[in-house]
Amino acid sequence: MGYDALFRLDGRRAVVIGAGSGIGREAALAMAAHGASVVCADLDLASAKKTAAGCGGTARLLDVLDAEAVREVADEEPADVLVFTAATNVRKRLLDYSGEEFDRVVRLNLRASFDMVRAFGAGMVARGRGSIIGFASIRASVTEPGQSVYSATKAGLVQLLRTAAAEFGPHGVRVNAIAPGVVETPLTQQIKDHPDWYAAYATKSALGRWAAAEEMAGAVVYLASDAASFVTGSVLYVDGGWTAVDGRFDPPN
Repeated sequence: MGYDALFRLDGRRAVVIGAGSGIGREAALAMAAHGASVVCADLDLASAKKTAAGCGGTARLLDVLDAEAVREVADEEPADVLVFTAATNVRKRLLDYSGEEFDRVVRLNLRASFDMVRAFGAGMVARGRGSIIGFASIRASVTEPGQSVYSATKAGLVQLLRTAAAEFGPHGVRVNAIAPGVVETPLTQQIKDHPDWYAAYATKSALGRWAAAEEMAGAVVYLASDAASFVTGSVLYVDGGWTAVDGRFDPPN
């Protein structure tokens, strides 16, 4: 095996949904740097175009809540790699949650993921190759007050992707999840606006800080590439040790 090319993506088409900002943008740039041709899809077309300009790719307008639009993009942009990051959160305690808020979080975080995996997975299965990478969260396995529905959808996403791995694997398609910890993205702006909350999250991880969005890019390239040719149905935690550390108190000797 030519290990010098293990992480290369030359000749592969990658579709990144949520490429307009944050983790999606960095994933698109990183895969392009490793040789992939990248389709940058986002509800914000101007942002998608900006990312595409930075990686020599193309931009597509896509509302992932429109299942027909997702199928159209999947048909028109046959992908060797699919990466999707779109998600939302309503941080409220269970007794304060409304039915409308529940539906909104589930619809984007779980139903849209179901539609994307099916639409792009069908083409990959037919072609006998592919890698699907969905972004879950540490909240798929650990939670806190105010995270009920978000955590439930991320745990559901992990099981959805594992099932897809089981069903698509015989056809040469790998399916995996990446579970970030706290990352500097627009989704976490609410936390950044509260210094004590922000600092508490920083000190929870073993590394004692938040992640930058670009620190998720290596995991994407790995799972997209032949370096992960025998990796499927997995959850790759990129959380700075958050899920490994039980509290931050340093006991006395």
